[in-house]
Amino acid sequence: MGYLRIFNPHPIKTGDGAQAADLLLEVHLRDPILQVEVGKFVSGTEMLHLAVLHSRKLCIYSVSGTLGNVEHGNQYQIKLMYEHNLQRTACNMTYGPFGGVKGRDLICIQSMDGMLMVFEQESYAFGRFLPGSLLPGPLAYSSRTDSFITVSSCQQVESYKYQVLAFATDADKRQETEQQKLGSGKRLVVDWTLNIGEQALDICIVSFNQSASSVFVLGERNFFCLKDNGQIRFMKKLDCSPSCFLPYCSVSEGTVNTLIGNHNNMLHIYQDVTLKWATQLPHVPVAVRVGCLHDLKGVIVTLSDDGHLQCSYLGTDPSLFQAPKVESRELNYDELDTELKELQKIIKDVNKSQGVWPMTEREDDLKISAMVSSNFDSVSQATDVEVGTDLVPSVTVKITLQNQVALQKIKLSVYVQPPLVLTCDQFTFEFMAPEMTRTVGFSVYLKGSYTPPELEGNAVVSYSRPTDRNPDGIPRVTQCKFRLPLKLVCLPGQPSKTASHKLTIETNKSPVSLLSLFPGFASQSEDDQVNVMGFHFLGGSRVTLLASKTSQRYRIQSEQFEDLWLITNELIIRLQEYFEKQGIKDFACSFSGSMPLQEYFELIDHHFEFRINGEKLEELLSERAVQFRAIQRRLLTRFKDKTPAPLQHLDTLLDGTYKQVIALADAVEENQDNLFQSFTRLKSATHLVILLIGLWQKLSADQMAILEAAFLPLQQDTPELGWEETVDAAISHLLKTCLSKNSKEQALNLSSQLSMPKDTSRLKKHITLLCDRLAKGGRLCLSTDAVAPQTMVMPGGCATIPESDLEERSMEQDSTELFTNHKHLIVETPRAEVSPLQGVSE
Repeated sequence: MGYLRIFNPHPIKTGDGAQAADLLLEVHLRDPILQVEVGKFVSGTEMLHLAVLHSRKLCIYSVSGTLGNVEHGNQYQIKLMYEHNLQRTACNMTYGPFGGVKGRDLICIQSMDGMLMVFEQESYAFGRFLPGSLLPGPLAYSSRTDSFITVSSCQQVESYKYQVLAFATDADKRQETEQQKLGSGKRLVVDWTLNIGEQALDICIVSFNQSASSVFVLGERNFFCLKDNGQIRFMKKLDCSPSCFLPYCSVSEGTVNTLIGNHNNMLHIYQDVTLKWATQLPHVPVAVRVGCLHDLKGVIVTLSDDGHLQCSYLGTDPSLFQAPKVESRELNYDELDTELKELQKIIKDVNKSQGVWPMTEREDDLKISAMVSSNFDSVSQATDVEVGTDLVPSVTVKITLQNQVALQKIKLSVYVQPPLVLTCDQFTFEFMAPEMTRTVGFSVYLKGSYTPPELEGNAVVSYSRPTDRNPDGIPRVTQCKFRLPLKLVCLPGQPSKTASHKLTIETNKSPVSLLSLFPGFASQSEDDQVNVMGFHFLGGSRVTLLASKTSQRYRIQSEQFEDLWLITNELIIRLQEYFEKQGIKDFACSFSGSMPLQEYFELIDHHFEFRINGEKLEELLSERAVQFRAIQRRLLTRFKDKTPAPLQHLDTLLDGTYKQVIALADAVEENQDNLFQSFTRLKSATHLVILLIGLWQKLSADQMAILEAAFLPLQQDTPELGWEETVDAAISHLLKTCLSKNSKEQALNLSSQLSMPKDTSRLKKHITLLCDRLAKGGRLCLSTDAVAPQTMVMPGGCATIPESDLEERSMEQDSTELFTNHKHLIVETPRAEVSPLQGVSE
């Protein structure tokens, strides 16, 4: 900001604020200030003057004071002695008796393009370009060796003699190559270099005795101490990112102390490479110095990047407080025991009546409700859809928030299953006063050309409830679910008499007219077709629903197995709602057909194939990218060569490799889209299989929840964790715990590391075994010691599979022996006829 301030700090008592008299002078110089130095910069006098470096100007000032009659009457003023206007943008500067002059200091300024400009007080001496300069580094002058030391953009410390700089070619003649050939001036040669492998933050040169001086370099990760000739004296690896440093003299002979500030608000003090002291600062120091202020020696002055100046010293204030002596008296242990028992009784009573935590309003803080519009939007909000139909409908959902107390940081997030999308899924309210109601609306529509696995959406609200002890608020979360209409993804269609996949759901009540169950999907005039109804999904597939006129059965059929799920689920939900309205409470559905595991396994294989393809494509893409970079390097070497060589079709090879990289990247992207669609279809099929298992074995809601957690652990696949290995681990755990046959199986340990399997045979074997165990009476529970007795007889035609290595080995020894070592009977068949993928057949 261009403000120059001069302070004279006074030691203050603990608790007092800063004193106004500490600021001696404040001047606004208008231009930004890069650096300030004090030295003998004015000719004809050896008095100290102030050098201030701006980006395009160097100013030399004299600072003087006038003594006042009272304590606060001293006045200080600043006077410009001379200035130099710079032709190049300055970066930093250093000063010293260049060339061994006596009684005066010269100034060397480094520009942003690597030029050193030397000023002999009021006159400009010369300018020299550093060879190979790209970015300027820190600059320091060593009076002992009469040389400038900097760190170049090549990450190496370089030293240039002043005499070499003075006699080198002038910077103004740098471009005149003909003059250089004629020999006017010498080439700028570096005195010594040292590669430190990192960029430097600062350089400091210290000489505490006449025999030796050291060059200290502060890197981004290391701290170096060098000799005059560039050899490393020692180095120290730093734990934290440093911000500034200062070497100063040590009390021990032959050692140097160094203050190093870092970005963790810490100040470390090293004696050579040994950490002697560490202290916490209230800010990140960008500059640190040690001085003597008002007879207080060793004051550490630190400056933060926002102008906070602090003077501190090592050590702690002496404590003058002494604790008074306590009266010693005899302790009555019987009374203490009685009092302790009474207190424990009070604590126990409180915990019984109220619990550990005090009772608060539980769900009354914020009520959330969702309302789905019964009609489509008059103007569809669907944009950028991939569905083939002309018009994709959208439906409006309104979320209402009602709060009883004041709440903060309210964030509403809404989620629906893809390919359903929302016009807006995030809403934020900073503050809601008590007894307020907020309503937000958004539209939902189908974007992709396939069917979503669920029509249920979820609205989650996170908020903070302020309390007396915690004004920032206690974080809480509440949620509500809403159900989207079937007509959002499905249209009335022509029923089909034939289909590849069929399911039959049985009920215990008389059949219901499909017109009353699905009023929006058929016209009232079709009285003769009330037992048949067709559904046409927006993605293109068709499903037919048939109701038996004589028996209590409903049949769902389709060309795609996964498309059966939505209609089957919708049918069961609408039947339950229908009979609840009639006041009938004992309505139940069941499924007695064969479990469609083979169709399910085909979808698993299809999904796994896309995962395998994705890995192969990414590996190919990586190889082509390596090849592309290698060709680029070869071409760059050819182009940089002073004696051009033929390209030998490298450009053609580069162009071909580039096209391959683009084609592979497109293939990876297409495979990811296919994998996502395949996973969505797999989720639909998984929902259907879970539903059928629950209807088949009449599982309770808790057991269905365990099945869902095992079969649907992921919202989507990731490269690190896929559906197959996760589900395999979950089902294996169920088979070894609640569905195990004996304690020996329970003792087996599961693999602790999930990785992508080679194929899906093991997973399919475990799914078949899960159905087998459930058919024999096994039940799902979370307790590990519950082993259900498996004495029920399986439905006819269920093929068994080997359940352990022991059984497999025994089968190889004798394929005709009957094993009766378990509670049920296993009939062995030749090995070739038993497939681990074989499902439960009718």
